[in-house]
Amino acid sequence: MSKQLQANKQITLLISALGLAAVGYLASQYFFGSSTSDTIDNTTGKSTEQNKGENDPSNFVETMKKQNRKVVIFYGSQTGTAEDCAERIGKQCKKRFGVVPLVLDIEQCNMKLLDQVPEDSLAIFVMATYGEGEPTDNAQEFWDLLENPEYSEGDDLRNLRYFIFGLGNSSYTYYNWVCKTVDEKLTGSGATRIGELGMGDDEKSLEDDFEAWQEEQLWPLFGDALQVDAASQDSSAVADTKYKVVELEEPEGHVYSGELGDLSVAEWGAKKPYPAPITSRDLLSASDRHCLHLEVDISNTGMTYSTGDHIAIWPTNSEDELFKLAHSLGLEEKLDTVIRVTATDETSAKKSPFPQPTTYRAMMRHYLDICQIPSRDVLQMLVRFAPTPEAGETIKKLATDKDEYKRVVVDAVRNLAEVLDYTGAVFQIPGDVLVESFGRLQPRYYSISSSSSESPNTVSVTAVTLKYRPEPTPERTVFGVNTNYLWAVHKNLNDDDEAIQVETEYSVTGPNGDYFNDKLNTAKLPVHIRQSNFKLPTDDTKPVIMVGPGTGVAPFRGFVRERVHRKKQGKQIGPTILYFGCRRQDEDFLYNEEWKELFNELDDTSKMINAFSRETDKKVYVQDKLKENGEETWNLLQNNASFYVCGEAKYMAKDVQKAIIGFAKQYGGLDDAAAEEYVSKLRDTGRYQEDVWA
Repeated sequence: MSKQLQANKQITLLISALGLAAVGYLASQYFFGSSTSDTIDNTTGKSTEQNKGENDPSNFVETMKKQNRKVVIFYGSQTGTAEDCAERIGKQCKKRFGVVPLVLDIEQCNMKLLDQVPEDSLAIFVMATYGEGEPTDNAQEFWDLLENPEYSEGDDLRNLRYFIFGLGNSSYTYYNWVCKTVDEKLTGSGATRIGELGMGDDEKSLEDDFEAWQEEQLWPLFGDALQVDAASQDSSAVADTKYKVVELEEPEGHVYSGELGDLSVAEWGAKKPYPAPITSRDLLSASDRHCLHLEVDISNTGMTYSTGDHIAIWPTNSEDELFKLAHSLGLEEKLDTVIRVTATDETSAKKSPFPQPTTYRAMMRHYLDICQIPSRDVLQMLVRFAPTPEAGETIKKLATDKDEYKRVVVDAVRNLAEVLDYTGAVFQIPGDVLVESFGRLQPRYYSISSSSSESPNTVSVTAVTLKYRPEPTPERTVFGVNTNYLWAVHKNLNDDDEAIQVETEYSVTGPNGDYFNDKLNTAKLPVHIRQSNFKLPTDDTKPVIMVGPGTGVAPFRGFVRERVHRKKQGKQIGPTILYFGCRRQDEDFLYNEEWKELFNELDDTSKMINAFSRETDKKVYVQDKLKENGEETWNLLQNNASFYVCGEAKYMAKDVQKAIIGFAKQYGGLDDAAAEEYVSKLRDTGRYQEDVWA
């Protein structure tokens, strides 16, 4: 990607960041009356930023000095993977060099103090890219700071030395954009990167990329950079796990049974999900598959959304997986034992990974991601707990042989319980190792399929239930954690309908029975709203072209309803073109009953073009229909149309982009390079937007 394109994207992000910063500034003035200017305190001779830092838990520099920590690891994580990588690096620092680092959520740090990191120390950044080149939610404030670098003593980071590893997916156009940009901004302010920029590709093998970067870059250079020798310090007293688990015979106070978020937080949001009332219906009554339409009530919560935003739904693990894991660990008789999970390091910024105290059952049902694929590091940690030599050899081989690990664990999509079952033995694993083996169960994000103007208090969700049989083990079925949870909730709401069957059991009642009321037959789901940059043009008269096969049509249902609602309010609406694709018109044509009426409300320049792939001898997809209307599409783009794609990233989205590049050559007379540049400029100006998944 050219530097000009990078600059264009950074300008766009800067404009967005400035807008957010302005809102934040006005809010701070209104509620707190404080100034954000960096003035000098005459009593100390220091800037207010420095004074604030010395008494602020977000002052990681002061913590480093007080605790004699020479390494600080920052993570920007959306789904928990980057956090897990950061924690693994922290463990290896202790294991290989006896160096105890700080491992910190970047959101909890005052990153303006980066310029105060001592020059004999190291920073390690582990940064995930979310969506189309966006920072994770917890890295947004740091991202804004990098766009307008004003650290505690200016914009100079010459004392900072750092390693950096990024997590991304090469199916996306802006692959690992965040780590690339963070690296560019840090070096641009004078910081020194040690080794090569590491990039993990989830499309191929992020785990292999992460391990290769550690072995080839991080650890060979770490010792020299910090002036320490391998195992030169006594690491025998360093705990193997980040948390310790204590079983409580007589617990005092409230025992958490799955409640989410900080109960002291007043507002509903990511830190305190709202248990929202929901209704549901299956959109695919004539199919062996299921696609749920949910209506989520957010009335009187203070939460708002804009058309094109995402809703996060916090899942519950299935009872089948819970009991499978409990059996593998010999915990069946202890599921309701009350436990307290606390940080082994009393100085750790993160005192516990989830609400405390709780039970083994609640922890495995609501808090731990027990269906995740275990890393080789986790399997290596479990070798010493093998109950038989044969089980030990099996799990050791999986931990040390990349090919065997890929075949048995990754390709077969086995979670930890299934890996332990594969060894043929029951492992007696301590509670602290159990907690260490899993990340936190994370929310799942869905494109909102409603219009905020038309229904500001009701969020629509369109979610297809996921299940598949891995190719290496076709006798096994892997169930999507959240969509099958939603299907179980739907079943409970329609318990008298014998046609609705569930294949894996869930506890839908929630903590303390808060999520389902049997008497009233009402259900709730824990949710929060995530803002998205996937938006209609502010000028309603501009044309829009949308490509969304399958559930990729979800945000476009919201877009079309938004435009219809605005037209009913007397506004002039430009051409609205929607390309939708599915197997058959009578099988999986989502919202078929709505589209005709909606497009009748718009003028003759608006239409829906469908691709039914299984109704013809030759399969026809949305990209094929787009090509059939290439000249019209090109003319609309020349008339300032905005182009949107939602759905699968690896094939469909790339084929659609190739089609647009082809139109630029065929109808615009551009050569290959100029045609690709044309599409890049559309992206940089916000006229080509994607909401895609791998």
